[in-house]
Amino acid sequence: MLTDIDKETLVDLFISRITFLSFEEKKILKKNIDSSYDLALLSIVDICKIINRDVKPKLWDSQENLRMAKISQMACASLGIKILSYSHPDYPQKLLQIYNPPFVLFARGNVSILNNKSVSVVGTRRLSPEGKDAAHQFAFQAAMDGCNVISGLAVGADGVAHRGAVDAFFDAMEKSSSVENLGKTIAVLPSSIDEIVPAVNRKLASQILQTGGCILSEYEPKMNMATWHYVARNRIIAGLSDSTVVIQAPTGSGALITADFALESGRDVMFHKVSLCENAKSFNKTVELQLDKDLSQKKISKYKRENTLEKYLEAGAPVIENYIDFCKCLVENPGTRKTQMDKQNQLSLFES
Repeated sequence: MLTDIDKETLVDLFISRITFLSFEEKKILKKNIDSSYDLALLSIVDICKIINRDVKPKLWDSQENLRMAKISQMACASLGIKILSYSHPDYPQKLLQIYNPPFVLFARGNVSILNNKSVSVVGTRRLSPEGKDAAHQFAFQAAMDGCNVISGLAVGADGVAHRGAVDAFFDAMEKSSSVENLGKTIAVLPSSIDEIVPAVNRKLASQILQTGGCILSEYEPKMNMATWHYVARNRIIAGLSDSTVVIQAPTGSGALITADFALESGRDVMFHKVSLCENAKSFNKTVELQLDKDLSQKKISKYKRENTLEKYLEAGAPVIENYIDFCKCLVENPGTRKTQMDKQNQLSLFES
């Protein structure tokens, strides 16, 4: 027998599966129904009247949607996966400030940390040695300072950042120090909540949970992954914290898309100084040559080619040296950091 909470959760899961509705429209729909069975009886015409917008989805099978929502609810219960609707007390409040946030989040691990102080750390999958050291040290220092580290569990900067926060926990344990006030790390998946992508980071995912962290996804168990999920995941990474730090990110990279999402949501974006190192410069030239070729063949968008580190620096994005410098930058007056930097050094990455 379902409890009232279970019944409401089922409604949330049902509504979350209606992909042709925006977040706000899903909220309106929920306010206008009493149960999942009421929703299952609605036609597309009925839904259009409720949300006051005409929609023409390719397929609307309400009964099948309800069946899949029930399966998802049972799978989450058996796997110990938490279901956080937008009204749940543990739902990250910062996410509600972004455009079209997830109606429902699926979580494994410690959801009580989701509203704590945090910073997103992102970057390329092909980090230079300097980049690896910078990402690890930044995340380690952040966790030691009680700040959560958020990233996407990808190979490269993401994984190294998660590792830095995890290592802070293990380091404290080895020194018999308290771990209660340490920051934890939060991984946001592009896949379903029961699948770790990439598989090579399964052990790291386990350690994230072991050290009090959390794994999130907006995709229910067993849902097939699509390529656009990576970009959708990036908006969550950016939205979960007040600041995003980019370690290294060549032109057109997913990390710069995350930076765009952060700026669109009114969040701080900073670049680590290793973004300007010689290895980053060399790799970026190689990437841009390929992007120029792809653009000429119309394989990529103009936005991808023009989304460069230079664009952010020219707009005044600050460059930081480490976590301590990051904390200083947070309290500085806007624009101060840029005047303290030699602009030619900032833009040396793009000099021929």
